[in-house]
Amino acid sequence: MSPADHPSPAVPSAPDATSGTAPQATDDPWPAPVADGPLDATVVLPGSKSLTNRYLVLAALANDRSRLRAPLRSRDTLLMAEALRSLGVRVDDVHAEGDPGAAPDWVITPPERLRGGVRVDCGLAGTVMRFLPAVAALADGPVVLDGDPQARVRPMGPVIDALRALGADIDDGGTGHLPLTVNGTGRMPGGAVTIDASASSQFVSALLLAGARYDGGVTIHHQGGPVPSEPHILMTVETLRDAGAVVDDSEPDSWRVEPSEINALDVSVEPDLSNAGPFLAAALVAGGTVRVPGWPQHTTQAGDRMREILDAMGAEVRLDRAGLTVVGSGELVGLDIDLHDAAELTPTVAALAALATTPSWIRGVAHIRGHETDRLAALGAELGRLGSAVTETEDGLRIAPSRLRGATFRTYHDHRMATAGAIIGLRVPGVRVEDVATTGKTLPDFVGLWDSMLAGPPVPAVSAHWGSGR
Repeated sequence: MSPADHPSPAVPSAPDATSGTAPQATDDPWPAPVADGPLDATVVLPGSKSLTNRYLVLAALANDRSRLRAPLRSRDTLLMAEALRSLGVRVDDVHAEGDPGAAPDWVITPPERLRGGVRVDCGLAGTVMRFLPAVAALADGPVVLDGDPQARVRPMGPVIDALRALGADIDDGGTGHLPLTVNGTGRMPGGAVTIDASASSQFVSALLLAGARYDGGVTIHHQGGPVPSEPHILMTVETLRDAGAVVDDSEPDSWRVEPSEINALDVSVEPDLSNAGPFLAAALVAGGTVRVPGWPQHTTQAGDRMREILDAMGAEVRLDRAGLTVVGSGELVGLDIDLHDAAELTPTVAALAALATTPSWIRGVAHIRGHETDRLAALGAELGRLGSAVTETEDGLRIAPSRLRGATFRTYHDHRMATAGAIIGLRVPGVRVEDVATTGKTLPDFVGLWDSMLAGPPVPAVSAHWGSGR
């Protein structure tokens, strides 16, 4: 790709989920630390949000008590746990025998019947706002779901319409968004439904996770543009099979879960590989070595694609039984990549691309305009604020090499925007990340982990260049 393929960008107005303007920070921006030399760090990360919330839903619908070992405890998963408690599910902290100092497991005891007459706070968690209506349809009364102001504009229509077609009574005021009320009757007929899941794979996962408890199971046919983040649907299928459900995903764009009991689970939750992305990226930006123990040899997590991405951008990547090790020199090159199936990695890849010595093109991620914020507009605005030559395209971003400068990096209440700002701050002095606490949505104490990574023992520089402002 030639430089001519990268026209000078126009920096759009920074978006907000409700007003079209940037939200105001509630605290002073966090000064992102600059790496003062190559890294030598081991970063131990908590469990996967996507797996934790899927396991919680299945455990709430299971035929006996389940145990989740090493679950993620973040805003999204705590919201899911509290939502299930409101429906009558017991979610208890239990320490592993012989290890009282470790973080407790979650033991989940399902009720005989899910109770209605309750309100559920979804926060800004897509898994809660999309998965819980399908569960609430099995409750014995009305369940009101609402969330943060930004949640009220995230797409919900396809899952609402699908649940109505399967027999649910849902009142959303005709908006196709939160807030909504699911008038549960204690059972769901189920059956076959056709949906357009091109805006989110979570629409499919929501129906599958609860569908085994519907009288006729659920058969889903997708009709529309390509389904984004399909590895997340495969994750849902595999967790259902782990719980004894019979799932047929042999036909493209079709999924069938048979009506059956859901067996209790006793599972260890894998580390969150998407949350690992910024830490591994740090090795490429700062130079040196970052290790993430416990990286699975085989996984359905989309974050596993970071191995391929970091290798393509110039890192040495090694996976063995101990985990994943990334070694960088401080020099990185751009790439041309379709992230349709791993779109959650877009902010991390965009931050790396802004520091690369050659152009990058990120494709296939138009659907992330409906994530926690319009991530394409937000990345375009904030990278542009730092001086990046970034252009928003129909389905992604083009980013050309440019000299970056320090500025406030706004996050729009989006955890992955905050970590993108931290990555750039490793190289560019003066980057201040607004509302860094929003990282608690999926990663508690991000700042503490980031500081610990930077405080590791130094290693000899390979060929890193410091103080360039790029």
